[in-house]
Amino acid sequence: MINEKLEHPFKPLVFKDSEVLILGSFPSIYSFEKSFYYAHPRNQFWKILSEVTSYPINNRDQKIWLLKEFKYALWDMVANCTRDNSLDSSLEEIEVNNIAEFLEEHPSIRKVAFTGRLAEKLFKMHFEYLEIERVYLPSPSAAYAKMSLESKVAVYKERLEF
Repeated sequence: MINEKLEHPFKPLVFKDSEVLILGSFPSIYSFEKSFYYAHPRNQFWKILSEVTSYPINNRDQKIWLLKEFKYALWDMVANCTRDNSLDSSLEEIEVNNIAEFLEEHPSIRKVAFTGRLAEKLFKMHFEYLEIERVYLPSPSAAYAKMSLESKVAVYKERLEF
């Protein structure tokens, strides 16, 4: 899996009434193995969303239900790339997903939220022209330890409008 061209392994999680598209960069090696977004046990994404929404997330079905119930869609900016490890900084030969087409196909989406600077940067590079509200969310990665879990929850809650 290291230094070979990797295709994004799963489809976006989106529903007919999704209002907020949460964009990450690209799944970690662990997420590839588990075939699900933010699957690494140390990644705080699902814990943060559980705290923000007060909904438990003990399994994959509950995670999908949370997204549906709170009108979130979930996808990544990168369609394919090469990498040395799970860190965003190791992604190379990046090709991005067609976010403009995706938003056109899902007109209920009114906001894009980025779970990291790389996702935000790639969006600006390729889709700056899109007129849609954008917010930055602190990375839920355990590697991003500048903020406590409680601080991340507060920012997510504010920026995802809870």
